[in-house]
Amino acid sequence: MTVDLYDALARVDDPILNDDIVSLNLVGDIEIDGDTAHVPLALGAPHSPVETQITEDVRAVVREEGYEPSLSVDIDDQTPAGVVDGAPNVIAVSSGKGGVGKSTVAVNLATAMAERGANVGLFDADVYGPNIPRMLGVHDHPGMAEDDETIIPVERHGLKLMSIGFLVGEDDPVIWRGAMVDKVLTQLWHDTEWGDLDYFVVDLPPGTGDAQLTMLQQMPVLGALVVTTPQDISLDNARKGVRMFDRHDASVLGVVENMSGFVCDECGKRHDVFASGGGQRLADEFDHPLLAQIPLDPAIQEGCEVGEPIVSDGDSEPARAFRELAEQTMDQVGRERRRSHAGGAVEIEPEP
Repeated sequence: MTVDLYDALARVDDPILNDDIVSLNLVGDIEIDGDTAHVPLALGAPHSPVETQITEDVRAVVREEGYEPSLSVDIDDQTPAGVVDGAPNVIAVSSGKGGVGKSTVAVNLATAMAERGANVGLFDADVYGPNIPRMLGVHDHPGMAEDDETIIPVERHGLKLMSIGFLVGEDDPVIWRGAMVDKVLTQLWHDTEWGDLDYFVVDLPPGTGDAQLTMLQQMPVLGALVVTTPQDISLDNARKGVRMFDRHDASVLGVVENMSGFVCDECGKRHDVFASGGGQRLADEFDHPLLAQIPLDPAIQEGCEVGEPIVSDGDSEPARAFRELAEQTMDQVGRERRRSHAGGAVEIEPEP
């Protein structure tokens, strides 16, 4: 009877890895207990649209075979960065230069993930420009656990937040050499009580220096988002970021094009203020997906100023763009985890 259930589950396809879940080794040892079928699945991206659909398809097939489904997650993959079962999916948000809206992307990405139901941590590691507390409307500081050694992160908008900004005055410059940067980032990462997280978003400082290397060496980074604006001068620097992650065995999950055109309220036409098509060209050059094009909209900046991420603003165009970014990012995380579990030698469905 268990063999028949495996045969039935072979009807469920993974739409990204382009094969059925049984052939991909994503179904563990099935146990039948009366009318219940216990089915472990090697899924690694909680609340991603693709993995949500896979679980729904599995439940439907199990019920068609006459059993009540009891699903669990059991994944032991070999991702390049060493992600292990039970660890959060660490996503680095990076940019080759400042001023492209990287922190805004990190805040709205993390918030959108949390709004989908995921447990999300956000680490503001932008040493020289830690603006995320302001963007989330945080005025409190983290507390200490009873052992006086563990830091309790601030919770806001469904996120657990830790920021370099909590260590310095709001108007004080951060004048730290590389060794100090390494020490502080490492200590904050290890000494914070993050709890049980599904995703851990790290807002890196721009560039490819000490802070970025520290994060790559200290954290099990699954993958990175590279944020750019459309014009060539931004792309030149973004390429350096892509190459940095490639050299440190951390996958680039995709490219985010920020400030991607402005739609005039009066005429309704789109104006490409900072050129056009740059994000797609960068993605094509390195064979990475373009995950989202975030419009240039004053409401995004206004939301950051008052501590309310624009992604929570109903059905506005920027909110939809950031929600799509979160969904696409989760799906890319799932692709990396499932592909690694399946052995890596699987064909990826081409981007449409």
